[in-house]
Amino acid sequence: QVQLVESGGGLVQAGGSLRLSCAAAGRTFSNYALAWFRQAPGQEREFVAAISWVGGSTYYADSVKGRLTISRDNAKNTVYLQMNSLKPEDTAVYYCAAGPKVYALAVTGSYDYWGQGTQVTVSS
Repeated sequence: QVQLVESGGGLVQAGGSLRLSCAAAGRTFSNYALAWFRQAPGQEREFVAAISWVGGSTYYADSVKGRLTISRDNAKNTVYLQMNSLKPEDTAVYYCAAGPKVYALAVTGSYDYWGQGTQVTVSS
């Protein structure tokens, strides 16, 4: 059974930093695209960042460019999201996702596996 387990969320003041982790179990994800999405109360789940399954290219939503960084450690089957200069509008539940040979990296339907989510709250 495949599982994605996020950790690292919490409460932080505006301007602060957090590092989210997502550990995968049940299979190797070295040839999978990995991504982070987020969902705020009353809003749809939105794309945050992704790292491709070929070459390790990274992609970001415009709202997070320059502040958030996605990375992966294939040896640990883990994807990370380093979050700096956090803003109150970054408050949401953050989900990691994995999918094989994903081309539409910002589309939720492209991913086969999802974590349970971790809450990030940024106070002003």
